[in-house]
Amino acid sequence: MKRQNDDISILQTLCAEQAIEIDLLKLQQLVRYGDCLEQWNQKINLISRKEDAPVIIKHIFHSLLICRYHSFRDGEHVLDLGTGGGLPGIPLSILFPLTRFLLVDATGKKITACKAMIEELGINNAVAVHTRVEELKGVEFDTVLSRQVAPLDKLCGYAGRLLKPGGTLICLKGGNLDNEIAKTLNSSKDHHGFPARIEQHLIHSVSPFFSEKKIVIAFG
Repeated sequence: MKRQNDDISILQTLCAEQAIEIDLLKLQQLVRYGDCLEQWNQKINLISRKEDAPVIIKHIFHSLLICRYHSFRDGEHVLDLGTGGGLPGIPLSILFPLTRFLLVDATGKKITACKAMIEELGINNAVAVHTRVEELKGVEFDTVLSRQVAPLDKLCGYAGRLLKPGGTLICLKGGNLDNEIAKTLNSSKDHHGFPARIEQHLIHSVSPFFSEKKIVIAFG
């Protein structure tokens, strides 16, 4: 119980510092998700088992930071591409209960874990599906999210055919991305003209755990 209270306090403080509006029920639900994630991680490799930071910061709060740069709307359709253990889709679905999230991953065991966590947490605006992104057809999204360690041009290739006109791809990435961004912009003609432009936002000032992390936004 002490750890849960500590995690709630940490997350509440971090959200307040970043002007992220959140109530106690959502804080409690996010901390419960962190517990579920760690429990499932003992059975399935969802996140690193040698963490250098608390899960509540490195994974959950990291996911929530996306909302500093993107306003999730009621009824918005969001795809979490390569969700793994539900990141960033599950934390964001908790924070924005009127936004609709589809979580996909090619690894069945990870989706099994996501489905179980979504059910246990009582989340009704997120669905997890075992599929490869290449197999998604006949669906369009307002926004695509990804925390995958994959080249940006590859992610834009996936997003370009799944986004509605004017849609957005948001990635959580790290390191020097200048060459990756230049390559992506140069190859946009191969990705349905996506993206038209790219922004990268440093988040190192938020926490020392994010020293090399960036939020990258590709606009249609």
